[in-house]
Amino acid sequence: MPTILYVLFAISFLPIFLAWVGVYFRIKQFRHFDNYHPRQQQAALEGAGARTQAAQANAWEALIVFTMVCFIAYASGLDLNRLDGVALLYLATRLLHPVLYIANLAWLRSGVFAVGMGCCLYIVYLAASQ
Repeated sequence: MPTILYVLFAISFLPIFLAWVGVYFRIKQFRHFDNYHPRQQQAALEGAGARTQAAQANAWEALIVFTMVCFIAYASGLDLNRLDGVALLYLATRLLHPVLYIANLAWLRSGVFAVGMGCCLYIVYLAASQ
């Protein structure tokens, strides 16, 4: 199976993992996990906890984009095995992005995000050039 599909599978777990990290910050800040009103508790998070929630939202958004990029590449008939390097670079950016987000390193985070979106645009460019 092409690497890009393994990457898609791997990053599909990132938002869920970040939700678990968010629970840690909710317990840390509020001393409990409110499963009856989770959205209200999430909205009240501050600092690293709030940034974790934002990173989770970004991970969902990026997952949608990458899923569509994979579909475009597949539907165009592009040899998915040609995309190993760019797929692994995208994976690295998606793993690094929440770390930088939680650490409050905004400029680095934005740069890493831009590289990841550049990977997506490159794949679409290759697919369109078929």
